[in-house]
Amino acid sequence: MTELEKDIGNLRSGLKSVESELDFQKKRPQELGDKFVSVVSQFIAVASFSFSDVEDSLTEAKELFLRAVKHFGEDASKMQPDEFFGIFDQFLQSFTEAQQENENIRKRKEEEERRAKMEAQLKEQREKERRARKAKANGEDDGGEFDDLVSALRSGEVFDKDLSKMKRNRKRITSQNTESSRERPVTKLNI
Repeated sequence: MTELEKDIGNLRSGLKSVESELDFQKKRPQELGDKFVSVVSQFIAVASFSFSDVEDSLTEAKELFLRAVKHFGEDASKMQPDEFFGIFDQFLQSFTEAQQENENIRKRKEEEERRAKMEAQLKEQREKERRARKAKANGEDDGGEFDDLVSALRSGEVFDKDLSKMKRNRKRITSQNTESSRERPVTKLNI
């Protein structure tokens, strides 16, 4: 604000200097073709109007600043604009950094959850594979469900309402499969 006031003071004194030069040139006899007085007169009219707008803007800015300082409970006589607005600038920078940090934490947490989920799925899959290998090593047949369904279709058990027969037969077939080879004789189907 003090810099603006200093600049306004320099403009004011410069405009007064131009006006005094114009007055001096008006009192002197004019040479033929000299347009200094007419050009500078137009300039001063426009510059004076523009300067008064700038002064009004500075006055309004001072009033608004004083109201803002008072609104936030600061002492207007001690608080300079750069200090006052510096507080807001620092707050906004800290706020932006905190937002970014929170976003990074959220992304990291999501990534950790995704990684943990993938590890759990991988562990579960490995456990299933281990159980399947162990079952094969012990002679258990976990893949005979398809064979059970084919034999149930052949015998007509599928169309029976009581599925317990199919389960019993499956157990019987499983025990037979462990005793004999997995290959079944190919039978001729009537089509």
